[in-house]
Amino acid sequence: MTSLPSDDLAESAIDLYGAERVDLELDARRGLRRVAGITTELEDVSEVEYRQLRLERVVLIGVWTTGTLAEAETSLQELKALAETAGSQVLEGLIQRRDKPDAATFIGSGKAKDLRDIVVATGADTVICDGELTPGQLRQLEEVIKVKVIDRTALILDIFAQHARSREGKAQVELAQMEYMLPRLRGWGESLSRQAGGRVAGGGGIGTRGPGETKIETDRRRIRMRTAKLRRDIAAMRTAREVKRQERRRRSVPSVVIAGYTNAGKSSLLNRLTGAGVLVENALFATLDPTVRRAETPDGRLYTLADTVGFVRHLPHQLVEAFRSTLEEVGEADLVLHVVDGSHPDPAGQLSAVREVLADIGAQDVRELVVVNKADIADPVEVERIRRSHPDAVSVSARTGAGIDALRLRVAELLPEYDVPVTLLVPYDRGDVVAKVHEHGHVDAVEHVADGTRLEARLPAWLAGDVARFTDMPSLH
Repeated sequence: MTSLPSDDLAESAIDLYGAERVDLELDARRGLRRVAGITTELEDVSEVEYRQLRLERVVLIGVWTTGTLAEAETSLQELKALAETAGSQVLEGLIQRRDKPDAATFIGSGKAKDLRDIVVATGADTVICDGELTPGQLRQLEEVIKVKVIDRTALILDIFAQHARSREGKAQVELAQMEYMLPRLRGWGESLSRQAGGRVAGGGGIGTRGPGETKIETDRRRIRMRTAKLRRDIAAMRTAREVKRQERRRRSVPSVVIAGYTNAGKSSLLNRLTGAGVLVENALFATLDPTVRRAETPDGRLYTLADTVGFVRHLPHQLVEAFRSTLEEVGEADLVLHVVDGSHPDPAGQLSAVREVLADIGAQDVRELVVVNKADIADPVEVERIRRSHPDAVSVSARTGAGIDALRLRVAELLPEYDVPVTLLVPYDRGDVVAKVHEHGHVDAVEHVADGTRLEARLPAWLAGDVARFTDMPSLH
């Protein structure tokens, strides 16, 4: 790696985080760091074909505030992958070392001018920032650089819009885009206002003529109306999905959900386990619409296996909210197969990012099995490190099929078996226990008596042990 303008910045980066907390060095704060290997290599594409592709030419910029230099570079490499997935050619990647992002221009006014020079030199038409910019930062940075500026959130939303296929997926993406766009609308004040008009035009006559609703106010109103409609549509689709889930639970069919970081190989694993034939692509967020397939354990028990949208660091909160009805598949599952890419430079970071989103949707308590995918190309040392921190983890290769049989056996062990009949008397102040029995078991009868709620149910062995202290010997008859 070289630095702009200082060549000794990379050497000083090692010392920068040698102690727990050291002051930022002056040269580190003055320079933009160029990240090596960040440019897009177009192979086997002729000049004529390239002109037909019309790829956006982009420069990436990130602000390194915390963590190590390697973590900052990994984040920018991920931004590169996102940009290429969206259909861009990455020309340059730069990192600015700061205490915190500049409140006005994200990277500071001086570095914004340096970035403008780099944009002119490379011929870029777009700058992508590795972070979420405020409306003010976005506007001021564009004024300096003179080309389109977007942030990480807008980039991810664009990828989701490209990949959404189902009616529900398209509605969820549009809702997230509308919520992101609303505070970032820009207009030209009263020059585009609608005047109230005279009495002939249906107005109020004298005293009412003049600036009316401006163009930006009209846009905001329309976005709010569209957002309200999308929320109603998604709520209706959510009801249909909930009916299907309840039917599966009524039939005592256990559910398994595949969750994990984007491009970790979740769809490939679904295909390997069920022969589903869903789209598999070496791209970020190739799967947006959840796919539910029937699977069978080696001992013949049926269960459902669902593929879900992938997660990523700093997943926009608008997307989490918009996709909440889809992500609820994870919270309602009996088991989560948490797939992690064993060949990724930072698999531990992937695990942490996914668990952060799972906690946000209330699925942190669902039983989890870590599945280390791409074991055929992963560093064995890195795989072993994951196995040490997660002793129950299973290593597989969805591409070659290695480890799949062991995974099937492990899933069979962890799936609930509704074969433990119990009769419980649960005090009225322990409604959480009643809810848990309804959620994870099959309730045959309910009776409300003086001492509490009496339940006759069939539970998985692990839950029967947890609620054994509420056992009531008399039957309902």
